[in-house]
Amino acid sequence: MTLWRNRELRQHIRVIDGSVAPSIVLTNTTYLNVYTNQWVEANIWIYEDRIVYVGEKLPEETTETEYYDCQGKFVVPGYIEPHSHPFQAANPEVTAMHAAKTGTTTFVNDNLTWYLLLNKKKTFSIINAFSNLPVSMFWWNRFDGQTTLKDNRIFNTKDVLDWAEHPLVIQGGELTDWPSLLTGGDRLLYWIQEMKKLGKPIEGHLPGASSRTLTKMKLLGITSDHESMSADDVLKRLELGYRVSLRYSPIRPDLPDIIEGLLEKELTQFDNISFTMDGPTPAFMKEGMINVCIEKAIEKGLPAETAYRMASYHPARHFNMEEEFGSIAPGRVAHLNILLDKQNPHPESVIGKGEWIKKNGKGISFPPVIDWKKYDITPLELNWELTEEDLQFSSPIGMDMVNDVIIKPYSIVSDVSAEEISSEKLEQFITLIDKNGEWRVNTIIRGFAPKLGALVSSYSATGDIILIGNSKKDLSVATKHMKELGGGIVLVDQGEILAEMPLPLGGVMPDNRMEELIEMNEKIKKVLTEHGYAYQDPIYSLLFLSAFHLPFFRITQQGLLDVKMREIVIPATMR
Repeated sequence: MTLWRNRELRQHIRVIDGSVAPSIVLTNTTYLNVYTNQWVEANIWIYEDRIVYVGEKLPEETTETEYYDCQGKFVVPGYIEPHSHPFQAANPEVTAMHAAKTGTTTFVNDNLTWYLLLNKKKTFSIINAFSNLPVSMFWWNRFDGQTTLKDNRIFNTKDVLDWAEHPLVIQGGELTDWPSLLTGGDRLLYWIQEMKKLGKPIEGHLPGASSRTLTKMKLLGITSDHESMSADDVLKRLELGYRVSLRYSPIRPDLPDIIEGLLEKELTQFDNISFTMDGPTPAFMKEGMINVCIEKAIEKGLPAETAYRMASYHPARHFNMEEEFGSIAPGRVAHLNILLDKQNPHPESVIGKGEWIKKNGKGISFPPVIDWKKYDITPLELNWELTEEDLQFSSPIGMDMVNDVIIKPYSIVSDVSAEEISSEKLEQFITLIDKNGEWRVNTIIRGFAPKLGALVSSYSATGDIILIGNSKKDLSVATKHMKELGGGIVLVDQGEILAEMPLPLGGVMPDNRMEELIEMNEKIKKVLTEHGYAYQDPIYSLLFLSAFHLPFFRITQQGLLDVKMREIVIPATMR
């Protein structure tokens, strides 16, 4: 990957020769050299967005150079999030800039939402625009929509290969439709092979996979996996040659237990392991992102040096980006975290692409870079009205929530023909309505938030509209208000709006500051919990209602889906 033109490279040499002044010089640093795994004393010169020198000397030309004394402090490479879902009740710009203030300055992001919102030309234009942020934003190349779509042509060979060749796309996957690969999906295998020819790894999605399945997937080209739920899972993958990301997420906070288990098993080689938060919602990343993962690992006894390498150098090497990211050395992008203590990964100061993002404990304000209207990402306009017919429920099979993401089918024996369902039954109406108003899928869900009159959300796996509630009247009120917001999540009970999160960016993303999103996220969970929601994260619950990579029963654009058989049990109804 070449980030600098020849003219820029020559300018960097002039800084070393003393004819051009560096932009910033960090003096008296004690920095972590990831190659020797030692803390080294040095001065670090930065010119614009690049580290140009690390050593004992100070520059000869210093006109307008900013000196920053790091005496008594410690410098580590900027943290890398290798598996980011930056659309989880936030937007990528707000997510990245919030996380950057806590030290995560490089992100490898899911691209699925772009498939649902924009055509390819506009998508490539907007991901290029993200390069103007003082963080590094890279992207995946999805091969499937992790649900059953009305139009599966959204993923086609021409588009997938165009994504593969884009310089900001550095990973294939995550591969949620891996069962199709095992059962002879040659088109999918072709896409994987083309990505690997370009030197870009393939991220799996293999929860609970046996050694036999992991071996088959390795033979078919899968490079890494983030779905380990125990130390044994990690070791099984490492032994087979996988790169492994340890997860600390809202619904799978496995990281502390895994670290403890690996140390008990006396694992000493962590070079193929990194960290991920796997798409945290705003409330979960209040304190940051990868910095929190490092903290959890150190608390469990992992050496700090190992944890910092896992947060920077290891993922950079995995993505074949070692020459630009993940270390403090000449030639690297100037992503640096300045710490007050080696054992404390929460930085006092952060430099991203050679700019101060946080300095002496105070975050720096940056004007927004992304002009959403330029890309036609505007408030959702729903040109249909919710009717009485839309709220008729006669399905014999309902959705039984086991936890945040696992749903089983069950036989509906209750009379659900009334205008309301008693909260004592633990059941609620659930409808998925096409955002274009052409179809709907109706059934009953058990165990979501049975005391709540209505939740209506334009946030979903497909961008279609989810209605859940025990009162048809409240569902109508919530739907009306969601439409007035131009998209959003709205909670209503007995006609009163209890909580909301506006999503005016295409109906799937907010444009608020992170502090506001955290407050809204926390209120939504609080209200739902008060009305019977018993799980960890309702944002994830909404997202995964349609996700066919999770067991056992889903509500999709095509209808109610038996995940194991990949069969539509009850088809969608045309409106």
